[in-house]
Amino acid sequence: MKRILVTGGAGFIGSHLCERLLNEGNDVISLDNYFTGSKTNIVHLMDHKYFEVIRHDVTMPFYLEVDEIYNLACPASPIHYQHNGIKTIKTSVMGAINALGLAKRIKAKILQASTSEVYGDPTIHPQTETYWGNVNPIGARACYDEGKRCAETLFMNYKDQNSVKIKIIRIFNTYGPRMHPNDGRVVSNFIVQALRNEDITIYGTGNQTRSFQYVDDLLEGMIRMMNTADNFTGPVNLGNPNEFTIKELALKVIKLTGSKSKIVYLPLPEDDPVQRQPDISLAKEKLNGWEPKIQLEEGLLKTIEYFKNILKL
Repeated sequence: MKRILVTGGAGFIGSHLCERLLNEGNDVISLDNYFTGSKTNIVHLMDHKYFEVIRHDVTMPFYLEVDEIYNLACPASPIHYQHNGIKTIKTSVMGAINALGLAKRIKAKILQASTSEVYGDPTIHPQTETYWGNVNPIGARACYDEGKRCAETLFMNYKDQNSVKIKIIRIFNTYGPRMHPNDGRVVSNFIVQALRNEDITIYGTGNQTRSFQYVDDLLEGMIRMMNTADNFTGPVNLGNPNEFTIKELALKVIKLTGSKSKIVYLPLPEDDPVQRQPDISLAKEKLNGWEPKIQLEEGLLKTIEYFKNILKL
């Protein structure tokens, strides 16, 4: 049995990870300040004898004895991370420093949940891990993009200077149950609007593309990455390479929900990427042939069912 810390353990992805790790027979600690995470995401785990919950902000040091750390703590949707840009940067940077400091002291292995946003509005397509990105350092999204880029730098420096065992993954658009209904992300936005028969809002022309990964596929990749040999650090892209336009996604959601919603078009936000698609060749090679198994329609149906329940529709 491993003792595993998940920072951001009450969030959308973090709560699923805690559940998966418990099901695999581990002792799991969730650390979260509930800025975007929610107790409702983990309440069903509270009675598990090997699950522990700590309310704490990762920008302040924390002291625990664990074998592994998954560092997921950070608001991840534009509405949430732009709400307080300074806090977002502090969470990414100081949170990484505190998590790495703990890993150094107790000789734990640590995984950083980085993001495809480190590529910015990419000039190459699809994006490989060797691409350095095209990020506006003073734009509206920079608090998140640059915070995550700096966290990757910190991880590499802690590895080189202090021999900390690190892993870095770059997560591409992930969706599934327990997404926040008001997080402003495209999948949750469209599903909530469709279920309420409201206008579906597309920003820009709808021709910009995204690649959507179901949360269970991400978890499999994360755990495989944590279990790779110590000399492999990443970064590794984890995403579904099947690419869809935003308009295609909207039409698919309308069809699957049987909605009466109409599509309306609004101006594109600042620095919104035109294309986003992962090259997962490295993940396939290093993570025992990992690739997404759940395709968009199947994943959307599971997510729609979740939102029906929480919206009482």
